[in-house]
Amino acid sequence: MKRNLLVGLLVCVLIAAVFAGCGNRGTTTSTTGTGGPSQSFSIALICKSSTNPVFLSARTGAEAAARDLSKANNMDIKIDWLTPPTEDGQVQAQNIAEAVNNGDKAIIISCSDAAKVKGAIDDAVNQGVPVMAFDSDATGSKRFAFYGADDIKCGRQVMDELGAQLGGKGKIAILAGNQNAPNLQKRVQGVKDEAKAKFPGVTIIDVFYHAETPQDAAAKVLEVMNAHPEINGWAMVGGWPLFTKTLLTDLNPAKVKVVAVDCLPAQLPYIEKGIAPVLLAQPCYKWGYVSVEKVVDKVILKKAVPEVNEMKLVRVSKENLGQWARQLKEWGFNDVDPKYLNMK
Repeated sequence: MKRNLLVGLLVCVLIAAVFAGCGNRGTTTSTTGTGGPSQSFSIALICKSSTNPVFLSARTGAEAAARDLSKANNMDIKIDWLTPPTEDGQVQAQNIAEAVNNGDKAIIISCSDAAKVKGAIDDAVNQGVPVMAFDSDATGSKRFAFYGADDIKCGRQVMDELGAQLGGKGKIAILAGNQNAPNLQKRVQGVKDEAKAKFPGVTIIDVFYHAETPQDAAAKVLEVMNAHPEINGWAMVGGWPLFTKTLLTDLNPAKVKVVAVDCLPAQLPYIEKGIAPVLLAQPCYKWGYVSVEKVVDKVILKKAVPEVNEMKLVRVSKENLGQWARQLKEWGFNDVDPKYLNMK
């Protein structure tokens, strides 16, 4: 009788342990140095490309937010970097599924191709893993929020600045990166809309797409310039080619003006030389930092999070080049040329 009772108790303990393990999927607890419990919370970060500097900046911001919020909430928040090396919406969809299988408790994504990732986003949410988008949205999906620039407005700003540089007339080209990226499509539309509404003297030669690497982008600009030497302005809805030094020598600032989105350390010489008199900086560090904040607010702190959270662009020119350089330095960019740090 006692033997049967002991066996029954052992079975109950084992069943309870199994159910406890299932209930804590993806979450572990550990003892901190102060003796208090510390919950582990992993967030998958899926950017478009691990070779694009703007997304490396987003990663830096996300990891900084994880450290800060870990301390603030007595947790161990980790970033699970699941970004493909090059743009590929299908790989992103696979990585979303991988994040769910890994036990990540939330997912943050910049969508290369909204159509290819929508199903994976919805599947993740259906399995209890909330998803937030930044930079490039997946509207119509079950993602709970988006953080990024208003892309139509962004395109309009690019055209406004370029139109001013050209005195309201000239022949321009639009550099547009990945043709399937919804955020870039909207920026291109914004450029076109603003040109039509405010700059009748400006002719758009065409929109040019390319793989989103600095080398491919610079090669595309030179290819187009050889085919259309009459171009005297570039509206770049992303700053890809300015991460190389190629155009510093191959574009004549007296003949061609560039206005581009993004302004990271490698791009600052283009402002100094006058090839890009104005860059519209996306605080891409904040893509990561703010997105992690929003995830923690919603999932851990149970706060209400707005569905759309607009990120403002920062206009950078020679007048505030030093100020912006120092901001980049504060955000952890160690490749800022010291000469810019001493400017106004």
